[in-house]
Amino acid sequence: ADRVEQVGEAHRVRHRHDDERAEETFDWASLKWLSSDKLSPGAAQTVGVSRILPGQRNPLHYHPNCEEVLHVLAGSGRHSFDGERVELTAGSTIRIPAGVKHYFKNSGGDALVYLISFSSGRRETVFLEPLQP
Repeated sequence: ADRVEQVGEAHRVRHRHDDERAEETFDWASLKWLSSDKLSPGAAQTVGVSRILPGQRNPLHYHPNCEEVLHVLAGSGRHSFDGERVELTAGSTIRIPAGVKHYFKNSGGDALVYLISFSSGRRETVFLEPLQP
């Protein structure tokens, strides 16, 4: 449950305990959503942490209504966007503009963990491949 605190006269702060966050799991990865309009109505961003298993990748997709910023926390991977590829390691950050087709593949031997942020609280995703093999 949300805890809401009054800050000043016009602002409300919503915060959740870690075990109350929305999590999605797949054969290849997990996504833990930390903030979004769904979790905190009125949120203008979507933020989460993703974990991709070694040798796996997320499906080719794009976001028609927002850009994505991805920051690698642990591991290494190859990010592909509109035919370009870039190697990312812990500490790397990349921005993916709205509408750009992309996927992220774990190219290392450990889990690839990264923070993702979207410029909309109502992130839209169009998958060009199935979510599960």
